[in-house]
Amino acid sequence: MMALDIAIIIFIIMEVANVVILYFAPDSKKGNGVAVFNNWFKAKEDEASGLFVKYMTNWVAGVKLIAILLLLVILFTGTEITKLLAVLAMIISISSYYFGLHPLITKLDARGEVSPPGYSKTLRRMITGFMFMFACAAIVYLFIR
Repeated sequence: MMALDIAIIIFIIMEVANVVILYFAPDSKKGNGVAVFNNWFKAKEDEASGLFVKYMTNWVAGVKLIAILLLLVILFTGTEITKLLAVLAMIISISSYYFGLHPLITKLDARGEVSPPGYSKTLRRMITGFMFMFACAAIVYLFIR
């Protein structure tokens, strides 16, 4: 099995777990469960806010599901160059976390609005780890295969 395939499979497994949590156990603090945000429970107390937050949670799960299914198509039908380009696309798209989401989660963490404290650092390490995994797979494919 190629390094690109392994990286894609690992990412798919992790994201499937996150989709399951978002759809069926959003109150979880595991994976991408939204209970790490203290306002998750406050929003559920107000019907309009609760519906909005639930909608956004399901929207995120749906987008993740789209990415998973596209990666599965690439994994099973894509050529090696398609898989390499998919891995590069994953690196670029995942890196958007740093300018879009990381500043927000860091601010929420500093204000004590996420649990456990320091969650922004854990999330940053996880996102960096995904990017590192995909970069290593691309390097192995390009230089070691």
